[in-house]
Amino acid sequence: MADANKLLVINEKLIKLIESKQDAMPKSFNKTRFIQNCMAVLQDTDEIDKCDATSVARTLLKGAFLGLDFMNKECYPIIYGGKCTFQTDYKGEIKLAQKYSVRPVLNIYAELVREGDFFLKEVKDGQRTIQHKPPEGFNDGKVIGAFAIVLYKDGGMDCESMSVAEIETTRKNYSKQANGPSWTKSPGEMQKKTVLRRLCKTIQLDFDTIEAKEAFEDGGDFDFKQDPKPQQQSPFDKNATVVDAEYEEVEEEDQSESAT
Repeated sequence: MADANKLLVINEKLIKLIESKQDAMPKSFNKTRFIQNCMAVLQDTDEIDKCDATSVARTLLKGAFLGLDFMNKECYPIIYGGKCTFQTDYKGEIKLAQKYSVRPVLNIYAELVREGDFFLKEVKDGQRTIQHKPPEGFNDGKVIGAFAIVLYKDGGMDCESMSVAEIETTRKNYSKQANGPSWTKSPGEMQKKTVLRRLCKTIQLDFDTIEAKEAFEDGGDFDFKQDPKPQQQSPFDKNATVVDAEYEEVEEEDQSESAT
């Protein structure tokens, strides 16, 4: 459980940030309830004591800009490597698409496709369509892909699908935290969120404020502006298998101190 004094400091900083950005808050924003829910979530957030209080408050502020609720798990403060970052959940992504789509949305959702499911993606009359039917009962088979569908109130629709291989390539090359807690603890939700984010690229979203737009961009798991992460290969074997690896740069030791 988080330290009470640390939570008090975060609470005070969050109140000041919200008051300074009152004009950027959604019309239906309830400051008291939002702050109470934030503090309740932080009490059970591991390693929150290791993070800077101001950075935590700024992370929570992004949820306020978007009108998302941390308590309802529409978004999360993710602690990774001693830093607190903002991330939207699959449920939060759906809420935002329905709220900010220029073309009114009737329904939007994503599903996993497992071995044994019937799955067909085709084009009919110039319109992409998806048919998906799991076997009767529950299917706990291996996940082989995911798809997302948006249905508009005017009767139109659009869809997107990705194989597990495509999702993994995207995760390894562009994820801000490829091996972070979101992927290790909730892979299915992240797979659905990945294909849903790709679908949202075809949906024109019109945010009320620049703060909300920036928070939405920060809440995504991927950064497509960065170059693909480098892969390492043994310099001694030109036929060696390429292995994806994470690394960090370290400073060279002073030879005069390390010499034996």
